Amino acid sequence: MKILMLHNRYRERGGEDYSSAAEVELLRSAGIDCTFHQVDNRDMQSTGIAAAVNAVWSRDRAREISGIVRDRQIDLVHVQNFFPQLSPAVHWAARQAGAAVVQTLRNYRLACVNGQFFRDGQICEDCLGRSPIRGIVHRCYRDSFAASSAVGAMLVAHRMIGTWTRKVDRFIAVSEFIRTKLIEAGLPPDRVEVKPNFLPVVPAEPGPGAGGYFVYVGRLSQEKGIRTLLEAWKTLRSPVPGLKLVGSGPMDEFVKSVAAQIPQVVVLGPRSAAEVLDIVGRAEALMFPSEWYEGHPRVMIEALSVGTPIIASNVGAITEVVQDGVSGLQFRAGSAVDIAAKVKEFVANRDRISSMRLAARKTFLARYTAGENIKMMLRIYERARAQAARGRDEGAHASARPTPL
Repeated sequence: MKILMLHNRYRERGGEDYSSAAEVELLRSAGIDCTFHQVDNRDMQSTGIAAAVNAVWSRDRAREISGIVRDRQIDLVHVQNFFPQLSPAVHWAARQAGAAVVQTLRNYRLACVNGQFFRDGQICEDCLGRSPIRGIVHRCYRDSFAASSAVGAMLVAHRMIGTWTRKVDRFIAVSEFIRTKLIEAGLPPDRVEVKPNFLPVVPAEPGPGAGGYFVYVGRLSQEKGIRTLLEAWKTLRSPVPGLKLVGSGPMDEFVKSVAAQIPQVVVLGPRSAAEVLDIVGRAEALMFPSEWYEGHPRVMIEALSVGTPIIASNVGAITEVVQDGVSGLQFRAGSAVDIAAKVKEFVANRDRISSMRLAARKTFLARYTAGENIKMMLRIYERARAQAARGRDEGAHASARPTPL
């Protein structure tokens, strides 16, 4: 089986970029012929109206992908992120060239203008299963009416011409929550399957823990709940350990200014993947205060892999990863008071921490290793190819019928 993996890389490398590359290496390590074709938003040439048109339908990318599929005799095209440069035109091109098509769902781009279901500091489902007009009016994409209109046009156009129902054989949702939401938005339930993210390498042993600190790792931005987390830590005193913050983002300056007023909070800034794993492995627990519908956060899997319990918000797919009272604790999303209460509960019940660490590691080994992931991926690929074959047979039968007068 020959696979073509497509991905539109973000300007700032994030979880989707890492996960896409990891899946390519996973396939190659299993002996699968996988071509990785990636475009980079840092290299975008077109702007304004031209960029908007391309986001809806890029003729150049469609022609390029069609050529690759035919020249390399590709059996299946797996699309990761297609927005904005690849556009959904690549799905049509792949099918027309004879390949089965798989689309990964890591966010809510097919149902929401900004892909997050998050607006003005809170969860928003105004466009779920409806016209994206509200997302355009509220300038949900980059706070721009023009840019939001381009995304809205893409959503409407491809619903109308049936891209997601006619040209995709299987969707891979990285969580059951994403699967449910996008089925609500109109995707065919029988074609949406769940395959979580994974770690390519299993840490040899759990981290030591007991490092005398809690840790947050991620983008410093509003939807991640960093403001609420800091509000909670303002109220916490000894014997609660300090908090280390790893990452960067649009709230860098705000976080630094607030942290400077809280003695037990330390801002570490960005760190390498190896450093992050070490820091998380030594932490008492990972703090995950996100306030939007996360996809399937990589850092949570990393925490589980080194046996670090997770204290997380009870929103969206996060609840699928953290078993409350088993591998961590859950708190009400957006509540600084509840964050503080759960941290105090965690510290006051240290006799449970060793069992939580064991449960975290056990969860990782059962669900999030490369060995488990490749089996799921190949099963999905086979079902996609079977679906594409049925579609071709039905098309052939339809074309053989006499045309009614």
